Amino acid sequence: MVMDVHGRDLRYFTAVAEELHFTRAAERLYVSQPALSKQIRMLEKQVGAALFERDRRAVRLTEVGAALLPHARRMVAEWEAARETVAKVLAERATALVVGMSTSPGRGGMLPAIRSRFTAEHPGTRLRVRQVTWDDSTAGLADGTSDVAFVWLPLPEQERYRWVPVAEEPRLVAMAETHPLADRGSIDFTDLLDEPFLALPDSAGPLRDYWLATESRGGKPAVIGAEVASTEETYEALAAELGVVLLAAGNAPLVSLGGVVTRPVHGVSPSRFVLARRADDRRPLVHAYARAAESLSAGIRTPSTSPPRSAARPRGTNSGTTR
Repeated sequence: MVMDVHGRDLRYFTAVAEELHFTRAAERLYVSQPALSKQIRMLEKQVGAALFERDRRAVRLTEVGAALLPHARRMVAEWEAARETVAKVLAERATALVVGMSTSPGRGGMLPAIRSRFTAEHPGTRLRVRQVTWDDSTAGLADGTSDVAFVWLPLPEQERYRWVPVAEEPRLVAMAETHPLADRGSIDFTDLLDEPFLALPDSAGPLRDYWLATESRGGKPAVIGAEVASTEETYEALAAELGVVLLAAGNAPLVSLGGVVTRPVHGVSPSRFVLARRADDRRPLVHAYARAAESLSAGIRTPSTSPPRSAARPRGTNSGTTR
């Protein structure tokens, strides 16, 4: 016999079994007595046996009812515990926001400045920063593990997202200081077409092609010297002369360490760094964080889209994602 019993039915049965009185059980459940009696009859039909013996003077459990009662109590208790757990998670979600990123956005203290503006309006909200590998170019937005995220454009399936521009910066090229082109003050991208490049993992989607500047290659495929999934891997690959890599001007300090230099590069579009959210996310906290980022970015002067004068460390920038 297959039974499809609702939790409500077991809750009604338990109340009657404990009260042994339909009217008192109905009052306890805040339902009418006829409605309660109807649900008990339906449950008995599903069970295939009477659960109560009724007469004018008393209500008693049958043998089947007595056998069912401990299981019904346990199931009702489990469901109540589940409801409490879900309610707790929802309550925490309503007062917490997860900010995804590959590494800190940096850029003159952008992250603490946005946090300060956001928490001034929502002092009871907890902000949690979540580090995400470069395998996921959405920094946790795609699978819902981040509520908002600092990411580079383009995003995969861009129609799923909305974003606030944070910075627009020229792309530089980083290479080992022993590279034949390292002595130049600036480099044309056409001079890099045959160079091996460091690439993001395939899972990064369109962002992998963007940092390979596929749009500027005239159909010529990129030569991949190595794949990198972190800032540390990028620096080590550059120092080992496994290839060159494009990166945003604001992130040059992350790799401009011993043995590695960055140079302005002509012929590629500037990079675009944004604070993104899912398009269908209507939660007030998500929109409030986006507004805080927007109000801050409106007052920030981003680096020029033309190559900077100095190929060393751009002034007025801080550490951030290698890209």
